Amino acid sequence: MDEEELKRKALEEKITKIIQCAYNVRGVLPKGFLEKVYKNALYLELREHNLNVTPEAPIDVYYKGVVVGEYRADMLVDNDVIIELKATQCLTRQDEVQIVNYLTALHIDTGLLINFGGDNLEIKRKYREYKKTK
Repeated sequence: MDEEELKRKALEEKITKIIQCAYNVRGVLPKGFLEKVYKNALYLELREHNLNVTPEAPIDVYYKGVVVGEYRADMLVDNDVIIELKATQCLTRQDEVQIVNYLTALHIDTGLLINFGGDNLEIKRKYREYKKTK
């Protein structure tokens, strides 16, 4: 197995662990709580599973080398997976665009959009969109 395959495998294992942690939280906390409650619980769960989590990770948006905007991702895991949490009835296209923008700004390839607010836990894996150059 080459280095690239090992990295890919490690990332997949990490994402599986994150998803399991989200299900663990949902198993204890049903729908109806504020997003902050799920965020705090998931943070604890991820730390218990030995993941390095940065809550409220800062995101600077640059234009021609100048910061033109600042955001905060709900969580950044091991500096290579963004987690954006919601506690709404259902996810929207705007939620999906938001996490893709975060991925683009941080130059991270993979993110998880997790919604605790619906009847079932909803998880969407999102990827950074690449611009094709000629």
